[in-house]
Amino acid sequence: MGQKKTLQSIRTTEKITIDGLLDEAIWKIAPIATDFVMINPGNGTPIPNRQKTDVKIVYDNEAVYVAATLYDDEPSKILKELTLRDDFATADHFGVFFNGYNDGQHEFRFFVSAAGVQQDGLYTDALGEDFSWDAIWKSEVKITDFGWVVEMKIPYAALRFPNSAVQTWGLNFYREVRRDRYQYCWNLISNTIQNEATQAGVLEGIENIKTPTRLFFIPYSSFYLNTKKGESSVNEFKAGMDIKYGINDAFTLDAILVPDFGQTKFDNVELNLSAFEQIFAEQRPFFTEGTDLFSKGDLFYSRRIGSEPSTYPDTTSDEEVINYPNTVNLLNALKISGRTKSGLGIGVLNAITEKTNAIVRKNTINPDNSETISERDVVVEPLANYNVLVLDQRFNKNSSVSLVNTNVTRNGEYRDANVSALVWDLNTKKNTFNLEGDFKYSYVNELSDLEDRKGYVSSLSFGKTSGKRRFRIGGNYVSNEFDNNDLGVNFQTHYHSLYGNTSYRILKPNELFNEFSTYLNLYSEYDNRTGRLQAGSANLQFNITNKKNDYISFAVNTVPLKTYDFYEPRSFDEKRFVEIPEQIHFSFLFSGNYNRRFALDFNPSFTFVNELERVNYVFSIGPRYRFNDKFSINANFRFVRQNKNTGWAAFDEFDNTIFARRDRKSITSTLSAKYSINNKMNFNLNVRHYWSSLNVLEYLTLLDNGTFEKNTTYSENKNQNLDTWNLDLAYSWWFAPGSQISILYRNNSYLFTRNNSQTFSENLNESLDSKNLNHVFSISIRYFIDYNSLKK
Repeated sequence: MGQKKTLQSIRTTEKITIDGLLDEAIWKIAPIATDFVMINPGNGTPIPNRQKTDVKIVYDNEAVYVAATLYDDEPSKILKELTLRDDFATADHFGVFFNGYNDGQHEFRFFVSAAGVQQDGLYTDALGEDFSWDAIWKSEVKITDFGWVVEMKIPYAALRFPNSAVQTWGLNFYREVRRDRYQYCWNLISNTIQNEATQAGVLEGIENIKTPTRLFFIPYSSFYLNTKKGESSVNEFKAGMDIKYGINDAFTLDAILVPDFGQTKFDNVELNLSAFEQIFAEQRPFFTEGTDLFSKGDLFYSRRIGSEPSTYPDTTSDEEVINYPNTVNLLNALKISGRTKSGLGIGVLNAITEKTNAIVRKNTINPDNSETISERDVVVEPLANYNVLVLDQRFNKNSSVSLVNTNVTRNGEYRDANVSALVWDLNTKKNTFNLEGDFKYSYVNELSDLEDRKGYVSSLSFGKTSGKRRFRIGGNYVSNEFDNNDLGVNFQTHYHSLYGNTSYRILKPNELFNEFSTYLNLYSEYDNRTGRLQAGSANLQFNITNKKNDYISFAVNTVPLKTYDFYEPRSFDEKRFVEIPEQIHFSFLFSGNYNRRFALDFNPSFTFVNELERVNYVFSIGPRYRFNDKFSINANFRFVRQNKNTGWAAFDEFDNTIFARRDRKSITSTLSAKYSINNKMNFNLNVRHYWSSLNVLEYLTLLDNGTFEKNTTYSENKNQNLDTWNLDLAYSWWFAPGSQISILYRNNSYLFTRNNSQTFSENLNESLDSKNLNHVFSISIRYFIDYNSLKK
C-alpha cells in the first residue's frame, strides 16, 4: 500500500446551515482534500482536471460537516435519477467513509446523489457494504454551472469512536461520474487488495469534543384494515416505540417496545420440493440495521425469532388441529453494540416471544349416536428468550478473533439450545495472505426422554487475497449431532469437505474490456459414516465488463462422478441415500448498461443429467425502462422446466421410501415501478405472480443401494400446483429527518391444490379472483425525537 493521505479538520464556532451554498466563513479557510484517483475502471489513474474534486471537513461538539465541490465541464450531463433512500439507481454520487477507530476493518459510509437522495451503510471486509443500516443525518446538493456541490452534517450519534481527547479516524471520499461509469476516491483503493477499509486515509484535528447525549425516541402508530370477500373486515390499531440510547460514544442500546412489522416486504414463496425449509431474507428493520457484529460465525438467522412454533400438538384418532399459528408474536427486543478503545467489539442481542397456543378439536360419538364437540388449547410455543453474545477483538488493523454464543431458552419442559463458536480471520501485514476458520459447539436439551444432542463444526482455509492471481484452499468437518437451527441455519451434518479455487483478473482496462476475471472452483464433500461422495463439482466462470459497460458472464459447472444424497430420502437417522447421476450445467448472463433508458438482463441456463431424457432449463429476461428521472419500470419473466426430475414423494404403509419421477414447470413474473415526486416522497409498486406445477409420471421404490425399482402399487395423488400473487402499492414521505409516513395497499392470494391440469392463464385468473384475494390497507406514522431538542 502507498502512503496514506492525511486531512486536517478544524473546529467551527459559527452555525453551519446545510443548504449546499458553502457560504460560511469557515469553508474558506478549511484545509482541502484533493487529487482524487480512479478506482474503476483504470485503477490508480489521476482524476482529470475537468472533474476535479475538492473536499473539506470541519467539526463542532455536535457533528462533523463535509463540503464537497465536484467540478464537471458538462454539468448538463450530470445524471440525477430520483429514487427511494439507499437506491443508487442512475445518478452521480459523492460519499464519505469514516472509521472512528482507524482500525482498517469497519467503515460508516454516507453517500448523496446529485438528485439529493441519501444512501448510508456499513462496510466490513467479511460482508462488504450493508445498506440495511440507516442513520439520521442531513445533506443538500446544488447543481451549478461548474458541476455540483454537496454539503453534509453527520452527527456524532451516527458514528462510533473511542473516548479520547484527540481523535484519529480513518477517512476516505468517493465520487462516481455515472455517465462514464467512472469511480474515484481520495486515498487509493487498490484493486490488488481485497479489503477496502485498510486503504483509507487519515482524518486528524478533531479534539476535545463534548458530544451531546445520544438519546432518541421513535414512537409510531399504525392502522390496519384487513378484508376478504365473504368475510368480516378486521380493524387493528397498533402503537409502540423504538428507543436508541448512546451509553457512550462507542456503545449504543437499541430497543423496540411493542414492535410492528406489518409493512415489511412480502416473502418470495416458492413450491419447495427439497428436504429443507425455504429460507427468506430478513425484512424487519430492527434485525437488519447495524447487525454486522451478530453475523460473526454465521450462527444467527434472525427469522427464527417470531417464526412458526417449535412443537406440534399430539392428537388422538378422534382429534384434529383446527387452528395452528404460523408465527409467534415478538414481545420486545434490544441490542447493545459497540467497541472499546482497544478494539474489543461487544454485541448483545436479546428478544422475547410470547406463549402461543393451538386449538385442538375433539369429536366424541356418544352411546345414543349423538356427537359431542369439544375444544382444548395446547401450548405449541412457550414464552421463549433468544440471546446472542459476541466478543470480537480486532488487531493489526486487518485481523480479528471472535467468540460468539447463541442461546434459546423456552419456559418449562421444552427444547433449549446453546451454540458457541470461536472464529478467526487473520491477514498478513500487507493484506496479501489470509487464514480464516472457526470451531463451533452445539448443545441441545431435547424434549422429554429424547437424548440431548452435542455436536461440533470446524473449518479452516488459507488463501492469497491480492494481485492478479489469487487462490484459496480449505475444508471443514461437521459432526452428526451438530444443530444450531433454534437460532441459526444448518441443514446438513455428518460430512467433511475439501475445496480449492483460483482466480485471475485484469487490474487495468485493455482495448477489449474494462474488467475481466475468471474463476475455477473445485469442491468435494463426503459422508463421515460411509465415506461416500455427497458432492463433487468443478466450476469455471468468466466475467466481463465490455467497453460499453455491459456485463457478461458465462459459467460451466460439472459433476463428473455419481454422488449420494443422504437428505432427500427423509429417513429418521439420515442413513438411507439416493444415487445422483453425473451432470453438467451451462449458464449465461447478459446485463446491459443501466445508464441507457432501456436496458435488458438476459439469463438462460441448461442442466443435462446422465439419465434418460432428464434435463432442466431456465430462461429469464428482465427489461427495464427509465422514462425520466422520476419514473421507471422494471420487469422480469422467469421460466423453469424440469423434465424427468426425481425426488421424494412419501412413505407407504410398509415404510418403503417412495420417490416420484415427475415433470415440473414454474413461471415467475415480477413488475416494479417507482415514481418519485422529490427526494423524500415516493410511490412504489411491486407485483409478483408465481406459478409452479408438478406432474407425477411414475412412482419408484428406493432400494438400499440408492437406486430404484418401479412401484406399480402406490397410487396416492402427489401432483402439486402452487399459485401465489402479491401486490404492494406504497407511498412514503420522509417529512423530517428520521420521521416517515407510510401508506400501503396490499393484496395477495395463496392457492395450493393437487390438480395440475390448469393452464398458466387459468391459474392467474384464480389468483385474481375476488373470492381468493386478501386485501390490507395500512397507514403508519413514525416520528423521530431527539432528547436534546426536547431539552431546548
